[in-house]
Amino acid sequence: MEAANQTVVTEFLLLGLTQNPETQLLLFVVFVIIYTVTVLGNLGIIVLIRIANSLHTPMYLFLSMLSFVDLCYSSVVTPKLLSNLLQEEATISFGACGTQLFFFSGFAGTECLLLAVMSYDRYVAICHPLLYRVIMRTKVCLQLITISYAGGFVQSTVLTGFTFSLSFCGPNQVEKFYCDLPPILKISCSNTFTSEVVTFVFAVMIGVASLLTILISYACIIYTIVNKNSRGGRCKVFSTCASHFTCVILFYGTLLFVYLQPSTTYSTSFVVSLFYTVVIPMLNPIIYSLRNQDVKSALKRIFQRRILIKLV
Repeated sequence: MEAANQTVVTEFLLLGLTQNPETQLLLFVVFVIIYTVTVLGNLGIIVLIRIANSLHTPMYLFLSMLSFVDLCYSSVVTPKLLSNLLQEEATISFGACGTQLFFFSGFAGTECLLLAVMSYDRYVAICHPLLYRVIMRTKVCLQLITISYAGGFVQSTVLTGFTFSLSFCGPNQVEKFYCDLPPILKISCSNTFTSEVVTFVFAVMIGVASLLTILISYACIIYTIVNKNSRGGRCKVFSTCASHFTCVILFYGTLLFVYLQPSTTYSTSFVVSLFYTVVIPMLNPIIYSLRNQDVKSALKRIFQRRILIKLV
């Protein structure tokens, strides 16, 4: 707290996407469209799962939670990005930066854990189908969701607390278009060793543990698929996992590309950061809509029901 009282920086200057006014206007329009699709797509998935009885299963309960998290963590970054594109200088106050880091880190950590929970759900469904209803009871599903949120926001609380107890006495330029942990630590004039160690510990506890859970689950799933006698059974199993596995590759692929780079080359990950913070939350509901037969069937039934009601 003493270090926080010595802080002289009252705002941070975020690194903008471009300084060209015409390009800024074009990007503003593009990101407004992307954000609109993100909001409508994720809300659509949540509402569809809520009203379609055929989707009242653990798999789709987790999917609705994933859509909610995608919607939230995109909303933490994108509105501020849009606002900055209309200004000459992309600034953010000290308090707003801490708030943005807290919620972004919290929802990103929650997404990591939810993706791991979803892979475990697929593992149980495919490798132990007879025990699926016993293992994945409603109470267990709600507990897994609670643990995912708790893990994400405990991490966020600790990391944000350590980071903003440091001193910031200039420069105040953050090499990102939003407040992220590595570029903020980079401009602190305090010793950041403790914060970096804490960040590493949480990265292992949440990021690496989640990824290992996903890899082990899919290794077991692949082994089960290979040993299936029916080709039709293999195709059906693959189709139920394809959407989730695609989302995992997109999310972890971009995340690892950004955060495993040395700090000296951190700015080169600018476009990739834009992809996983703004674009991926838009792509997830599209992937699940296009690749998932259950979702498409539920949508078709709802539209047919509405048309029938209008005709009557």
